[in-house]
Amino acid sequence: MKIITLHVLDDSLKVSYAPDAQTPPQRQFIIAYNADQTIGENLENLRVKLVGLDVDAAIVDNALSYPFSDTVVGINHQRIDIGLAITNMLNIPVVSQQTVAQHGLAQALADKRDYLAWHLDYYGQYQGKRNYGQEAMLTVGNGFFGLRGAYPEAHANADNYPGMYTAGLYDQLTTNLNGRAVTNEDLVNLPNAQALTFGVDHQNPFQIKASDIQDIYRSLNLHDGALTTTMLVQLPTGHMLRLTSTKLANFKDWHRFAIRYQITPLNFAGSLQVYSMIDGNVRNANVDRYQAFDQRHLRITGMSQQTDSVFLEAQTRTSQVKLVLGSHLTGPGKALTAPNDQSPQAQKQARQMRSVQVVPQQTYTFEKNVVLFTDRETTTPLLATATQELAHASFADTLTSSQAYWQRRWADADIQITGDVTAQKLTRVNLYHLFTATQAIASGKIDASVNARGLDGEAYRGHVFWDEMFDLPVYALHDPQLARQLLMYRYRRLPAAKANAKAAGFAGAMYPWQSGQVGDEQSQVTHLNPLTNTWDPDYSSLQRHVSLAIAYNVIMYVRLTGDQDFMDHYGLEMLEEIAQFWLSKAHRDQSGRYTIDHVMGPDEFHENYPNADTQGLTNNAYTNLMVAWLFDQLDQVLDATKPATQHEVASKTHFTAATRTQLTDVQHHLKLDINDDGIIGQFEGYFKLPALDFEKYHKKYGDISRMDRILKSEGKTPDAYQVAKQADTLMPFYNLDKAQVLQLLDQLGYHLSADQLAKNLQFYLDRTTHGSTLSRIVYAALTAMAGHLDQSWRLYSQALFSDYYDIQGGTTAEGIHLGVMGAVTLMATRTYAGVDSLAPQITVDPHLPQAWQALHFGQTIRGIRYTFTIDHHQIQVTADHAATLQILHKPVALKAHQPVKINY
Repeated sequence: MKIITLHVLDDSLKVSYAPDAQTPPQRQFIIAYNADQTIGENLENLRVKLVGLDVDAAIVDNALSYPFSDTVVGINHQRIDIGLAITNMLNIPVVSQQTVAQHGLAQALADKRDYLAWHLDYYGQYQGKRNYGQEAMLTVGNGFFGLRGAYPEAHANADNYPGMYTAGLYDQLTTNLNGRAVTNEDLVNLPNAQALTFGVDHQNPFQIKASDIQDIYRSLNLHDGALTTTMLVQLPTGHMLRLTSTKLANFKDWHRFAIRYQITPLNFAGSLQVYSMIDGNVRNANVDRYQAFDQRHLRITGMSQQTDSVFLEAQTRTSQVKLVLGSHLTGPGKALTAPNDQSPQAQKQARQMRSVQVVPQQTYTFEKNVVLFTDRETTTPLLATATQELAHASFADTLTSSQAYWQRRWADADIQITGDVTAQKLTRVNLYHLFTATQAIASGKIDASVNARGLDGEAYRGHVFWDEMFDLPVYALHDPQLARQLLMYRYRRLPAAKANAKAAGFAGAMYPWQSGQVGDEQSQVTHLNPLTNTWDPDYSSLQRHVSLAIAYNVIMYVRLTGDQDFMDHYGLEMLEEIAQFWLSKAHRDQSGRYTIDHVMGPDEFHENYPNADTQGLTNNAYTNLMVAWLFDQLDQVLDATKPATQHEVASKTHFTAATRTQLTDVQHHLKLDINDDGIIGQFEGYFKLPALDFEKYHKKYGDISRMDRILKSEGKTPDAYQVAKQADTLMPFYNLDKAQVLQLLDQLGYHLSADQLAKNLQFYLDRTTHGSTLSRIVYAALTAMAGHLDQSWRLYSQALFSDYYDIQGGTTAEGIHLGVMGAVTLMATRTYAGVDSLAPQITVDPHLPQAWQALHFGQTIRGIRYTFTIDHHQIQVTADHAATLQILHKPVALKAHQPVKINY
């Protein structure tokens, strides 16, 4: 084992390198501290010094002693968890010499690897968007609600945003903007019910101030979903305290969450007060570019108090949804009436207070239990229901519930990665967010779906997009009931989709690009360009391919789960209505082929043709290929459906034998634009556009991911260039596979050879700025498909780290990107492990990254539980029922509970 030992000096870092723990150092060097650089930039010099050396672990020989981490050090009057920083940088475990002396090197490193794989930690106090982003990453939730990982003591300001959201609760408000009435629908930020703080000797309650805080450590334990924040405080009066708060969501009784608040006076005796609040002075203020709009969605309609409990009632201004929040505060000492406050803010705050006499070095534990009810999911009187629920709530019960849920969830859905500590942690973080954003929806009592940013922030106004397509396979493999309920959100909005289509002059169902409360189109009509501070027209509602994503979700859900009941009662109706919409969109041109126009593809840079009088594009390749796929799949579904069921569904959809004949005709004659080199044009006329000089723009602007905004700031338009925000033309290869897409092309009369995927891939990579986090993961899968594994790994790693490092420069502050989290999770098993559960027949063909030694995971596919262990030389698979898989292009029969090992 190759070890580096770090000794931190006041102005430098002394590093020793040894090939193993028993061998004297072979190399030693000093890294001088540069005061003009950040600590992170100084540590980057360590990476440079270690180039060419293999390093397996690090030891810090003079770490400070803290209860939350053994690798905190002081550098130039600043403290840093150097272990966290080096793990992020070098992907190795870091331990202190004290821990090694106590447990031995092997045990200390094993314990640290396990800890790192199950915890998301942040050390230090951060400001602005960086702290907002950490709050989003540390969100606690259960799918009914999400609580951003803010400090309980914080109130919304430029550095902290203690947002709370409940699934599916939207409200519309209209703002006059430059003489235009603009209506927006938002996922509503609820009253701040996690507010909790303290005071000493009845002085002012503590607030988050950098000058009062000596240390902060936040740790999200993925084992049980508990977020623990440890804070060391020194007040201006000299009082020193240690605060430890632990926040949890209840998964069994999903109206509840709990906070345990532990206070340890360190250097004083006296009187200590704990203040708890439900603060109704809230607005949707998480996204700067929305601030020009009216964002205050709630009216406070009532407050009441009972023994140790307070309640706040509110109602959304337009959607008229009623809600109640209740809070119960318990702990040592006695309850007091909160100080009288005549300020306007106090009129919207339900407050509680306890007071206790304290002595130094003793810990005092308080509990705050909170319940939330709305009249969307609750039919009984809200206040009475909340009162009864709160009486049964406790921190212990919520902890037990969370522990039990995560034990079951990890037993079913965990993906174990050997050899890569950071990828292991972030894969589990992704799974954590996927389920905390949705789990309660599985109950069938909540009318909601998975929105693009989870229940963690307010970007995209909390709307539901096509991102479901990237998440639903994970849900279908590990929680079919949850996946079914997410699809039921779309089914319940089928009447609205049909109304949308009719209003636009089409048949069938046209689902909106952005969906919220009722399923009407919620896309913005104008969008702020932060480079020019101007409002530009927004044509994104032309992304009609969202209906294709919904059809894809229906088909893949049934393929993965075998849920024929869903297909018969809901899915087939959706597919027929969506198909009829596309049938009405297609029209035959003079060449005899069918054209689909006035659409946008996934690449949102191209909205129109330059100098055109109408909006949208013609014959977008992604759209047309997925329409052809849908028509083909619907034909197969109908073949497998009982005549009586077909007749029953057709009585609702008016789908006839003539309609089916039309689908077959269009399916084989849709038009694509393919040039002589076999490059598939993104849309008709694409090859007439000039290419952009990316190198010139990189030199001028650095980050060109939002090239659309850059071009508009120069008085130009991305419509006029071959430039893409994200994967578009080649997306069908991601959704399906190479063989299926080539077959679709053949059916359309376009014959491309298998090796032309690589040529198309390079063509579009050269023209894509990856302005969406989804772009990198799609291209990671495509480059792996083309055999470019090093390039795939780079793109995959960027996608994996995208929220953790907030690579888009502040967007994670507005909510995590749940679509990319689902796609990254699926890629680990579908592409790298090579287990393609989405294929018509399960195939196994591994392409394991060199950084990973092995993968171990389970999936339930059509009622059969498969367990896979895959390394670089062997595939091991076990099934709980007899089954046949295609492994390395050969059929392999499995007997129940009998492992099969195949070397390769």
